[in-house]
This record gives sequence, structure tokens and C-alpha cells, in this order.
Amino acid sequence: MIEAKAFCDAAKQAGFSLYTGVPCSYVKPFINFVIDAPDLTYIGATNEGDAVAIATGAELGGRRAIVMMQNSGLGNAVSPLTSLNAVFRIPVLLIVTLRGEPGGPSDEPQHELMGAITTKMLETMNVAWDWFPREPAEIDVALGKAVAHMNATGLPFCLVMKKDSVGPHKLQTKPSVRAHVAAPAPSVLDAERSAVPQSALAPKVRPSREEALRAIQRGTSKHDIVIATTGFTGRELYACEDRHNQLYVVGSMGCASSLGLGLAWARPDRRVVVIDGDGAMLMRLGALATLAYEQPENLVHILLDNEAHESTGGQSTVSHSMDLPAVARGCGYTRVATVATAADLQTHIEDRSPGLRLVAMKTRHGVPDDLPRPKVTPLQVAERLRTLLADDSGASGRGQAQALV
Repeated sequence: MIEAKAFCDAAKQAGFSLYTGVPCSYVKPFINFVIDAPDLTYIGATNEGDAVAIATGAELGGRRAIVMMQNSGLGNAVSPLTSLNAVFRIPVLLIVTLRGEPGGPSDEPQHELMGAITTKMLETMNVAWDWFPREPAEIDVALGKAVAHMNATGLPFCLVMKKDSVGPHKLQTKPSVRAHVAAPAPSVLDAERSAVPQSALAPKVRPSREEALRAIQRGTSKHDIVIATTGFTGRELYACEDRHNQLYVVGSMGCASSLGLGLAWARPDRRVVVIDGDGAMLMRLGALATLAYEQPENLVHILLDNEAHESTGGQSTVSHSMDLPAVARGCGYTRVATVATAADLQTHIEDRSPGLRLVAMKTRHGVPDDLPRPKVTPLQVAERLRTLLADDSGASGRGQAQALV
């Protein structure tokens, strides 16, 4: 058995400063220790896939991260592990507990099958693994093997943890409601709108996704990092104009905002603009709660809502019967705006004041004729973004929000 401090100190020396995940009793000492540690960060995710995406964003921004989860939640992480990390070659270190270990201590019946197939699942996903260290002398060896594999392949590595591998650590930090960014005073534009009936503001024909994306590109600078969600959104953004500060998410549907959170945490000197769709947002709605709790000062969350899974045939989502901006507000977003035109969307994006915010706009169906697929591969997109971020990496570090303006 090892102490959480011993592993976390060694991991810090190896470059890991962010821990994220979903609790399991086996990793309880780790989570408690990291929450208490003043020089480490823990971001609690609502599901394991979001945790993988958060860690992936941090790695993309130059900060190594560890994802902790129970093996029963490994299925929630399959999508990003296989279609985000594997495709973009962005490594993270996983710690997956072995509940239901074959021949091990008795456990609840729901863990029996997963306990038998955990390592097989990792191997099927091409995720290399080893046993989590249980003796102090094994810590550096395990971390060294993991880091060497991550550096050589650009792929995740997993340490599989058996029961009673880590000694207890009692949590000292008390939970509290975090202070949210105060909502700014209404702008002149907002005041004008408040006096006009909403029906008079809405255009007779909704803007197209292309019009919205061009407005976003006009409202962002080369210093911003723009993350476009899966499907036609990323493809159309590429078709409008391919830029080195843009990342087109493939697969891993719903993970764009969590990826953006990790990147925003790693690079507070950069504004991160996440372009989401209604289908993707609905798929991982819990990410809104995590983002709202973390309150990244440098993240702008844009929702383009066409009420359909247009990339897969135009099937309806349920966003037409709900208020997604109100959901974001209920989760804790203190700045939420709904706009009706591309011009208004651009105006909101050009506002570079700090603070997490959501800007939502309804768009109409339709895809440009002969919409091209990106000629740059996901690996090339990730590599050029890393290069772009490395050019001013000396400016990175917590507490540099002034670089946003």
C-alpha cells in the first residue's frame, strides 16, 4: 500500500498537475488529497467521458492530466478514447479501478462482468496498461513507463488499480458554492432589445449555420482558440476558412465543451471559443454543470441550434421543446444571451470581457452544396495548434486573464 502524497508528489515531478474524473471508493484517497493540495487541481466531471475530454484539452494546452474512474464507468469513456485521443494522438494518463476483480475480494454483483473484461477492454481500444503501484519503490517505475509510452505514441496509458492500493486520506476542504462572475450591466443593444417585442427581432428566415460560422470567424482573432463540434459544424467552419487556431472535433460527440474547459484551464492567456450544436449539447448535458461550476474566465460557449441531427440525416432533436439557454442559466452560467441574427452573434463574440458565457442562436437546416471534408488530418490539426500555442507558451500560466484583451 502506498500513500496518496507519495504518488501525487512523484506525478507532479513527472509533469502532472490536473486530476479529473468521477469518484470511486478505491481512488477516494487520491481525490481527497488533490482537493486539499494547494498546488494541484481537481475538476470533478459528471461522467467519465467528459473527464477524458477535460484532460485531453489540458494536454493539448501543454499541461499533463490524470483521469480517475471506476471500471464500471469505462464504457462512458470509450467514445473520446477511441475517436478523440486515438485520432488526434493526444495522450492522457488513466487510473481505472478494478472493481469485481476475478478471484479478488467480494464485490457487488454489478461489477462482476466488468471486472472480468476491464483489461480486455483497454487492449481492444489499444490503450496500453499496467498495474497501479502498491509499493513506494514501484511508483517511479510505473510513472516512467506511462510517460515514456505517452511521449512515444501520443496515446493514453492506463494504470489499473486493485483494492487497498492507497492508504486513506481524510478530506479537510469543506465544500462550498463558488463565487460566480457577476453579470455585467446591460449594454445599449440589450436595452434597446428589451423595449422591442421579441417577434419583431426574429428574422422571418433563420440564419444558416454558414452565416453563423462566418460571423464567429469575423468576431474572433488569431489569438483565440476555436473548437468546433462534431459533424457539419466543423466541416463548414473549415470550408468558410481554414485557420491554424481552429480545431475540428471528430467523433467524441458532445465532448467539445469539456475539451474546451481543459484547454481554457491550461491556457488562461488564450480565449477559447467552443461552437456546440443542440444534439451534441444534449448528449452530454452534464458538461454544462461542470463548466458553470469551474467558471473559466476565458471560455465563450456558442450554441447553434437547428433542432436536428443534421449531420446524420436531419432527425429531430428535442431542443424544439425545451429552453437550452435556461438550462445553462440554471446550471450556473451567469451570462446567457439568445440572439437571432448573425450580426448580433458577431457583436457578442467581439465582446472580449472576461467571464464564462453562453450565446445561443437558432439556425435553419441546410448544408452548402459539395461541402468539402478537411484536407488536413486530425493529427495535423492538433500538431499545428500545439505549435501555435507553443509560440507564446512563455506567456502561459494561471492568473493572466489580462492577456485576453
